[in-house]
Amino acid sequence: MKDLGNKVAVVTGAASGIGRALAERLVHEGVHVVLADIERDALTRAEADVRSNGAKVVAVPTDVASFNDVERLGARTKEIFGRIDLLCNCAGVAITGAVWEHPLADWEWVLGVNVWGVIHTLHVFVPIMLAQGTGGHVVNTGSVSGLTSNAGSVYTVSKHAVAAITESLYHQLILRGAPIGVSLVCPGPVATRIVDSDRNRPAELHSDYTDAARNPDYQKIKREARPKLAAGMSPREVADAIVRAVKNEAFYVLTHPEFKEDIRRRMDDIIHERNPTTPGAKAALKNNLVDF
Repeated sequence: MKDLGNKVAVVTGAASGIGRALAERLVHEGVHVVLADIERDALTRAEADVRSNGAKVVAVPTDVASFNDVERLGARTKEIFGRIDLLCNCAGVAITGAVWEHPLADWEWVLGVNVWGVIHTLHVFVPIMLAQGTGGHVVNTGSVSGLTSNAGSVYTVSKHAVAAITESLYHQLILRGAPIGVSLVCPGPVATRIVDSDRNRPAELHSDYTDAARNPDYQKIKREARPKLAAGMSPREVADAIVRAVKNEAFYVLTHPEFKEDIRRRMDDIIHERNPTTPGAKAALKNNLVDF
């Protein structure tokens, strides 16, 4: 998709972080953008700010974990623009800790947004792209945590799932001869508010694990992670990399090359049928930051 001018994009998680930066970058390219996010006030602000650049921008409050919401997002997009050329799944939440410590509500929340959110949007928007017959592109935001073997938990599981879904989608579209490109974005630490993503956690999925009074240790992890994430790559740099990938029809987008050795180590463990290499303390800290 070399020329993005006058294309129509749907960006989830568009009220903040990578999604917000990508929406701004696409508007700069002349793309009409549908902003989707669960955080209504931030979404309203994003719509006003992005629209100030002169592009046609529409905000649709959406919980990607809800298929009904995503169906409404698809219907609204078709109603306004009549088409969809670019789907960008940037919505994501995170929590870190030992797999046996998390209550089921943690798994339901993170997998609901990070995995089912991707499944829902693909179920709604890929058939529209196929029916149009004019091509398109799908961008799914994974993580280096989805390509490595580390001490992460719920978030890491969700991002491995996103990688598998995205690779499957790529192969399936190739076998059909469909003119739809696919990209899997796998960032390392990025300066976003994902460490505080539980601000948008549904009340019915509350768990004591993240409760400040009941689990002060987890709150300490979050406090220590905030300044380190703030020093990470800017969302704008990630957005630039995504746009380049879409234009060049590149699948893997590895924004943090310093993690390639970790990826290679996991691949070697698998190929040589050896037990997973457990990272040392310093590497474990690095991977835990990726979990945010």
